[in-house]
Amino acid sequence: MSRILIVEDEAIIRTALRRLLERHGYAVSEAGCVDEALALEPRSFDLVISDLRLPGEPGTDLIEQAAPVPVLIMTSYASMRSAVESLKQGAVDYVAKPFDHDELLETVSRVLHQQSSHRAAPPDITDAGGSRQQMIGECAAMQAVYTRIRKTAPADVTVLIQGESGTGKELVARAIHQQSQRTHAPLICVNCAAIPETLIESELFGHEKGAFTGASAARTGLVEAADGGTLFLDEIGELPLDAQARLLRVLQEGEIRRIGSVETRHVDVRLIAATHRDLRALSKTGEFRLDLYYRLNVMQIDLPPLREREDDVLRIAEVLLEKACKRHHREGLRLSRAARREIRDYPWPGNVRELENALERGVILAEGHLIHPDDLGLSGSPASQPRGTTEPRPMPANPAVEDEENAEEDLSLEDYFQHFVLEHQDHMSETELAQKLGISRKCLWERRQRLGIPRKKQARRSSA
Repeated sequence: MSRILIVEDEAIIRTALRRLLERHGYAVSEAGCVDEALALEPRSFDLVISDLRLPGEPGTDLIEQAAPVPVLIMTSYASMRSAVESLKQGAVDYVAKPFDHDELLETVSRVLHQQSSHRAAPPDITDAGGSRQQMIGECAAMQAVYTRIRKTAPADVTVLIQGESGTGKELVARAIHQQSQRTHAPLICVNCAAIPETLIESELFGHEKGAFTGASAARTGLVEAADGGTLFLDEIGELPLDAQARLLRVLQEGEIRRIGSVETRHVDVRLIAATHRDLRALSKTGEFRLDLYYRLNVMQIDLPPLREREDDVLRIAEVLLEKACKRHHREGLRLSRAARREIRDYPWPGNVRELENALERGVILAEGHLIHPDDLGLSGSPASQPRGTTEPRPMPANPAVEDEENAEEDLSLEDYFQHFVLEHQDHMSETELAQKLGISRKCLWERRQRLGIPRKKQARRSSA
């Protein structure tokens, strides 16, 4: 069902138009001025029908605010001048008041059909394992992402992807690479948070034999390995300042120099960077080079968090559930109505990655043919309260069947982790913390994100 927003200050006309559209199967919302329309988030609709002359700002102000949603302008002044002016500003069409019902319905149907046929198609992606998959999502925010991918991919410019952890930044990077002119060259993916600070420069830029203790042979860096192709640096906000200076040289001059070498090598690499952090804010504290930020931010793609993607969450859940069922040989499992409601209302701080893990648990724990909320493992979390509510969830009918032992163990481990990191991070590096905890540096970083433990402030190092 298409959703239409009517913006009209005359209540009689607004009500009559709403009833006309509702009789023909449209879902309609109303606003009396531009400010009221903006409060209803016009980008969440399929079409905006607005009067030209409104109290305060004119209806044409919605054209830019609602984009890419089309705006159909109504005007009492059926002059060619007002109509042409609206079209010049980007209105999809105009109708003159008093309007003919059949003519209006025909115009609405045509605009919605055109909008549907011009919706950006989700890109097909070949993942690291060689299997094909398609990005999922039909909300306005994801439509904007698909359009930006389609326009950016052939341009061979540096791209900065911003979004929370688990929103699919690597999928976007793969889509850009596979739609670019470099699609037959390698795509090298690097998680900057997963490599120890002492090794990151060697990993990225390579080293010569004997350059440092343990360098028993020369090694090609990942930047050089991506020559002719694309280098994807995930969580670039975690890159040390020394490595940032070297990366800036690559972007400015297309040159690298291996550690321990005096020879400069030329590389042709397209860089795609991703982060969940505010790089501009980091530059003000000295944690990220401002000149590198400007070099990275040629084209920016913002990925929306899952909680802001409307009904996309259920579409994604169905696809992930099907894959999980195949992996565990449990075809035919379905989500119960209560589980679907739980998935729709949960805020998903871990985004798609957290959703995938919850469905994996559901497939493993479900008995029978339905997955229930308890199988998803979300009910025990305070974050599982539906957005906008404060009422506590009811206790389970039989608490004895809950996996209390595992829950207590998880809680104690998280408490220990948080206490240890906060106590020792002032005099230990990230690598030392990870070694003491017996986990990888990547795992340390991911737990920091999940528990909201900030990294210690580091003194600014000279990059000259």
